[in-house]
Amino acid sequence: MDTIPKINIKLATERVDGNLIINDNNQPKFYTPGEEVSSQVGYLRGHGTYVDDDECLRASVAGVLEKVNKLISIRPLKTRYQGEIGDVIVGRITEVQQSRWKVDTNSKLDSVLLLSSVNLPGGELRRRSAEDEQTMRRYLQEGDLICAEVQSTYADGSLSLHTRVLKYGKLSQGIMIKVPPALIKRKKTHFHNLPNGATLILGNNGYVFIGANTQNTDRSEGGFTQDLTKVEQEDREVCGRLRNCILILAKSNIQLTDTSVTYAYEESLKYQVSELLQSESILDVSLLTHHRLNQE
Repeated sequence: MDTIPKINIKLATERVDGNLIINDNNQPKFYTPGEEVSSQVGYLRGHGTYVDDDECLRASVAGVLEKVNKLISIRPLKTRYQGEIGDVIVGRITEVQQSRWKVDTNSKLDSVLLLSSVNLPGGELRRRSAEDEQTMRRYLQEGDLICAEVQSTYADGSLSLHTRVLKYGKLSQGIMIKVPPALIKRKKTHFHNLPNGATLILGNNGYVFIGANTQNTDRSEGGFTQDLTKVEQEDREVCGRLRNCILILAKSNIQLTDTSVTYAYEESLKYQVSELLQSESILDVSLLTHHRLNQE
């Protein structure tokens, strides 16, 4: 794919504590490795920073500044997902173990989905038996996509997931895309039914799922049923166009929300799906989407 031209948009800025860190749209300033963050004494060095020989605080990674009282840290733009309790994630089963599944969630370590943390088919509430362990592959097996919620974190940083709510469970008939987790903001809802009929799940871990509008929404079987009916050509084109639009937004560092995705989809309708991979159409759609978002 051709290299995407860089978009230069000049924004007004202001100085805080002698440092240029915020523009008038409340967008944080990007720091590069080695750039001076603060020359004042009294600040605490947080993650992503170091102190040089002149006692100046400098960034050790490329990212944005986060300040809590006297603690200054730099949050990297591109990093592995660091989960928090309550996050909605999209993941892929990598291994079936005793009483648990291992899940790839774009974090440093595989996450864990315990057998006791899923709904059994039919919504039964009972203790898990040895028979349930033997039939785990009937529920989820390697390669399956799931949507889950972070229940807790372990001491080593790995995550414990659950799918006890009926909106979570196995995913099918769709496309999964990987984007930087920093582009997905934590919100009350990460499940969206778009006007074009498709469903969109924005996982906090950077995995985005686009589902066709024929997807079965019946979760009475505990979230393990799969709708394998044929997806029509028109629905496949909608999913393909959404996929290219989300990649355009990610390459342009535009935050992914249902609004931004819908705007990009509407601006892309004048192009064929395959044309959205060309640099000219990528630049056009990203600029028009950015302009509409700024008008809100």
